[in-house]
Amino acid sequence: MLISAADPLLDIAGLSTGYGKVGVLRGIDLMVGVGEVVALLGPNGAGKTTLLRAVSGLLPWSGRVRFAGRDLAGASPRDTVKAGLAHVIEGHRVFTQLAVLDNLLLAAYDLPRGERAVRVEEALGLFPEIAVKRHERAAALSGGQQQMLAVAQGLVRRPRLLMLDEPSAGLSPVLVDRVLVVVQRLREAGTAVLLVEQLIEKALTLADRVYALARGSIVLEARTGEADLPDRLEHAYLATTSRHT
Repeated sequence: MLISAADPLLDIAGLSTGYGKVGVLRGIDLMVGVGEVVALLGPNGAGKTTLLRAVSGLLPWSGRVRFAGRDLAGASPRDTVKAGLAHVIEGHRVFTQLAVLDNLLLAAYDLPRGERAVRVEEALGLFPEIAVKRHERAAALSGGQQQMLAVAQGLVRRPRLLMLDEPSAGLSPVLVDRVLVVVQRLREAGTAVLLVEQLIEKALTLADRVYALARGSIVLEARTGEADLPDRLEHAYLATTSRHT
């Protein structure tokens, strides 16, 4: 029996996508509930990043994707952002020649000036490490601080769903914990999070539910409190193609 979110915010059914003629994902079913944290795990090359790129409008797909009751078929990245879905791409994608503050203002370019200022201060309040460097160029930030800035850019939109792709990549353990604390605070504030993460234990500590991807298919769906989950994840990481529930 599938384990579904009680109040779906993101509802994916039968999604298939890839790059050109190269298929990557086949028949993906996944749900994220309102205010829920869902971890998306799997080995490198399983298709986790591809799934986030499809949902946010960066890749064409077939199947069904609904967000807050809206069909996202044909939606562009700008459309998905306006709908309340923010995607923080892996790899610290910030404008390194711009100041921290300007990076955040740019993320909120289409909002009224007063609203931009309020939201930028909200985002900076979650990351004091970069707040004190608001007038410095992003190039002067450490890799971890650039990651914080990338997350802050997504938060400026006050998204209903934040999709985080490997937020811990390249970070020290202290900074990993700092970013993941923010995820916890977002959940407490009612923001849903779809978290792609290689640090399995930390992801499971934060998440309500977990999906595992292998060879382009969902091979496991479970609640994170299930006692046998570590063993089931180990089997899932062996890239079996049958689905376990």
